[in-house]
Amino acid sequence: MSILVNKQSKILVQGFTGTEGSFHATQMIEYGSQIVGGVTPGKGGSRHLDREVFNTVAEGVRKTGANVSIIFVPPAFAADAIMEAADAGIELIVCITEGIPVQDMVKAKNFLSGKSVRLIGPNCPGVITAEECKVGIMPGFVFKKGNIGVVSKSGTLTYEAADQAIKAGLGISTAVGIGGDPIIGTTTKEALELFMNDPETAGVIMIGEIGGGMEAEAARWYKENGKKPVVGFIAGQTAPPGRRMGHAGAIIGGADDTAAAKMKIMSECGIHVANSPADIGTLMARMIR
Repeated sequence: MSILVNKQSKILVQGFTGTEGSFHATQMIEYGSQIVGGVTPGKGGSRHLDREVFNTVAEGVRKTGANVSIIFVPPAFAADAIMEAADAGIELIVCITEGIPVQDMVKAKNFLSGKSVRLIGPNCPGVITAEECKVGIMPGFVFKKGNIGVVSKSGTLTYEAADQAIKAGLGISTAVGIGGDPIIGTTTKEALELFMNDPETAGVIMIGEIGGGMEAEAARWYKENGKKPVVGFIAGQTAPPGRRMGHAGAIIGGADDTAAAKMKIMSECGIHVANSPADIGTLMARMIR
């Protein structure tokens, strides 16, 4: 079992013939993901990586039955790519692009409101269901199949958490990198809820960072609805107030945005908080055994 993607997912790559799209599409194909084609305006009718290229997402959906798209287009065009995919009936959109203007994402998120579509990202590593399907840029070899879900704002810490869990004798059901921008599609709480409802995910690793209120929102939801153990970690514990740390959304704007405040809220809500990423795997193993 998994959330969001599996062997049956049919994936279109937006920005298919570009350098990034080509490289990561190749990696996804090698992992076993079902890449059914790609979109590059003006190159429709050609073939790339032995798959058809379409001028529009709508054409690709009509001809392939694609239900997932992954976006590798430049920041100036990424919000339009998101809206195009949603308008074409794509059910899951994964946007890897970094640096999308905030006002563009406001428009895109409003456009998605009320539609039967889920957005992961932008500025994220994507989604991977271990040993089944990779829709993103994560190193597939790290993820071994198991029953631990991962939701993370940080790409690198997603891989680290998976590695720590596997070294502790566990495995991964699905890992979701939600992205660290101020405006993203799927929140920590929403991903956590998906894992709580997945019958074959036995525990969840939740990785956050300074800035914003998503971790506190997820923790408070978990306190009322949690039925599986969750191990949490907050990156940026030594960050000074007002200093952005890596991600656009990772800036302390108030007392509740600090790592210490988030860790306190998580702990009070029943989440087992790791002080170091090196402790994530062993702590998770103790929780489910």
